[in-house]
Amino acid sequence: MPPAGPDKGASARSRRADAMRNRQSLLDAAAEVFVTSGIDAPIRRIAARAGVGLGTLYRHFPTRAELVTAVYHHQIEACVTAGPKLLADAASPFDALRRWVDLFTDFLVTKHGLADALQSDSDRFATLHTHFLDRLMPVCAELLDAAVAAGEIRPGIQPYELMRGIGNLCIGRDSDPRYDPRRLIELLLHGLRP
Repeated sequence: MPPAGPDKGASARSRRADAMRNRQSLLDAAAEVFVTSGIDAPIRRIAARAGVGLGTLYRHFPTRAELVTAVYHHQIEACVTAGPKLLADAASPFDALRRWVDLFTDFLVTKHGLADALQSDSDRFATLHTHFLDRLMPVCAELLDAAVAAGEIRPGIQPYELMRGIGNLCIGRDSDPRYDPRRLIELLLHGLRP
């Protein structure tokens, strides 16, 4: 077998880069579509938003459950990396917390359909939920600690309690178009103030 020349190596790297770009585009598009239309949104809409064909989508995510699970992981990591960045860039720790809660809320809206998408795979769902808590609670704690240290919120708020409260406020959004959990989440955040 002849050795691969420089052109073949560059071509393979280019294909890998294209595949990674397509996967990232699909995850971003699916997250946006799931937030606005739920996890049962047409797959064609996701592919179109990502600017790829259905074959590309199915090559990366053969089933809807795999796509939803990948979006779930993708959004967890986006929330994890956003926390420190928001703390560094926001006008105040409370502003960073508020902006992070917005991202977290978008994520929760997608997450609520996950159990339905995985249906019989309760072990997979439980593993994802543990991953969710392990990755996001430290970020929430960092944001809360910074806001407490700045005197912007009262001490004693536990990350799990805040995340659980926000999650509970998001329940029902899909089944009632008159319900906007963000209004109540904003009230909850104001209630943290000293």
